[in-house]
Amino acid sequence: MNMENVTYDLRKMEKTVKKYIDKERFEHTQGVRYTCAALAMKYGCSVTEAQVAGLLHDCAKNIPNDKKIKLCRKHHLSVSKFELESPYLLHAKLGAWVAAQKYNVSNVEILSAITYHTTGKPEMSTLEKIVFIADYIEPKRDKAAHLDVIRRIAFEDMDECIYLITRDTLEYLNANPKSIDDMTQHAYDYYKNLHEKKELQEVI
Repeated sequence: MNMENVTYDLRKMEKTVKKYIDKERFEHTQGVRYTCAALAMKYGCSVTEAQVAGLLHDCAKNIPNDKKIKLCRKHHLSVSKFELESPYLLHAKLGAWVAAQKYNVSNVEILSAITYHTTGKPEMSTLEKIVFIADYIEPKRDKAAHLDVIRRIAFEDMDECIYLITRDTLEYLNANPKSIDDMTQHAYDYYKNLHEKKELQEVI
């Protein structure tokens, strides 16, 4: 747990974010912010840190893809071959850099939650789980499969929720295997294993 004593001006941060993303993305961001806050209340995480991560998770989303690549290279952020082919994914790690450099966020948990909010990863922290889930279930989302079930389970068991999200994400992307990020596969494998262990315990 990051114990630094930092005060965040959420109102100022919100106004700044609004200048750099489009209207639809800002509405999504607000939905993620408040969903993060609700999940933080449920799971004993800092509500303020959850809101900061929610507000900033897509702060680099509207940067053009070619500029995302240039900025990552300029600031020595790793760019994989897969990310070169799918540069929209770079908004997450670039967003963490923007959060640190432009919004003065030094909390490593917040920055990591922004970095992995799209792909997920094995062994996520509570805050990482919150932002990953909130991005998927926020109120304006309406296209993903099984959303009603996933939204309910989000407030009951985050590990099970992540298993369902990554499972459904991989099933959706399976039509085009090139579009599957390795980290999403690793996250799915990890949370599937937790899911199967729970099922086994219930049987025993």
